[in-house]
Amino acid sequence: MSSHDERIAKMTFASVYPHYITKVEKKGRTVAELQQVIEWLTGYDAKKLQKLIAAKVTFEQFFQEASLHPNAHLITGVICGYRIEEIENPLTQKARYLDKLVDELAKGRKMEKILRVA
Repeated sequence: MSSHDERIAKMTFASVYPHYITKVEKKGRTVAELQQVIEWLTGYDAKKLQKLIAAKVTFEQFFQEASLHPNAHLITGVICGYRIEEIENPLTQKARYLDKLVDELAKGRKMEKILRVA
C-alpha cells in the first residue's frame, strides 16, 4: 500500500465531513443534499452517518461497512490530480468517488446527474 493510500485509510471521516459541508454550503447547496449524495454512494442514512462520525471511524472502516451503489463505477473524471477510474487501490478509489460527488454538488451539478440516474 502506498503512503498516499495508507493516509486515506487512516484518516477519520469525522475530520473530513465538516470540510464537505463548508464546501457545498459555500456554493449554495445544503447539508440535506450532501446527505443525499453520501447516502446514494454508501447506503448510510443521516442517523447512521452521525453514529459513524461520533465513533470517529477511519475511511477504511467507513467504506468497509458501506454498501456501495451499483452505479458507483460510473463516477469518472479527475479529482485531486488522479483519474478516478485508474486508481488501483479500492479504498482510495471509493474515497475519491465521494470527493468527486461532493465536488459535483459544490459545482452546482443537477442532482440526477450526480446520482448517475440513467
